[in-house]
Amino acid sequence: MNDSGGLLHRILITAIIIAAALIAAAVIRALSRAVLGGERRDRSRFWIAQATHLFVLATILVVIVVVWFAGGKTLATSGAWIAAGLTVALQRVVTAFAGYLIILRGNVFTVGDRIMIGGVRGDVVALGFMQTTIMEMGQAPGEQNDDPSMWIHGRQYSGRIVRVTNDKIFDTPIYNYTRDFPYLWDELVIPVRYADDYRVVEQILLEVVREHTADIVAEAARALEPLESKYFLSDSPDLEPRVFMRITDNWTELSVRFVAHERGLRVLKDAISREILDRMNAVHIGVASGTYAIVEVPPLTVSTTAAPPPS
Repeated sequence: MNDSGGLLHRILITAIIIAAALIAAAVIRALSRAVLGGERRDRSRFWIAQATHLFVLATILVVIVVVWFAGGKTLATSGAWIAAGLTVALQRVVTAFAGYLIILRGNVFTVGDRIMIGGVRGDVVALGFMQTTIMEMGQAPGEQNDDPSMWIHGRQYSGRIVRVTNDKIFDTPIYNYTRDFPYLWDELVIPVRYADDYRVVEQILLEVVREHTADIVAEAARALEPLESKYFLSDSPDLEPRVFMRITDNWTELSVRFVAHERGLRVLKDAISREILDRMNAVHIGVASGTYAIVEVPPLTVSTTAAPPPS
């Protein structure tokens, strides 16, 4: 009878404390919505929610250990066996949760960052104990051969929501496009025929790119100062647009390099490409292509004389 009463007492205490923790979490979430408003992408609300989830999880674990494994030696022994069992049976789960704690503690990434993890590119839209949720984006032309298969030829949303386990931070590199320096260097490649003046095309490239990226260069210069103070950079990155030349068997290849925002890069390159093409057409210079022209045809003789009849 005493054992039965003690069991009911433990169940009751466990239920009351867990219910109190859940109610407290719900109150905290309601207060955060009331104070911070209805902005879903607000990072303050995100971090409050993460802290609340950790509070509930820690409360449940403490209640289970203290209430059900009371007693000094029993508590230590039980805790050791529980830890060993979790390590063996739930290795991937424990590793994923450890990854979650490192993500929260470190400066790996947070919600709103544009990252690549486990072969998935996109914006982090949610972060859980076990998984990171990403709004997937497409790939630039130079990335089209990379996994996974992608039909969007630019860094824009594909519409797929991808979940990646947090343990990937231990196994794969994490590319963060927006964390410390939310700018990327990109380039446009224009092939020019040897018969055309490449200097004219080079001037057009520089003028057009400077017009479209002047404000971005100024912003990037201000963002570069804290980056240089935080990390060791052997050379200060050049933010000004520049044209590089490469000679090929078929044409002169001009590559204009420029800095841009990671978000909206495809739109920017579209506007730059259209204006470059208009200006090249205005000076009667076309983009070189791999079309081949036949420059000499061997003589062809056609005889209209009838063949003599057989003898």
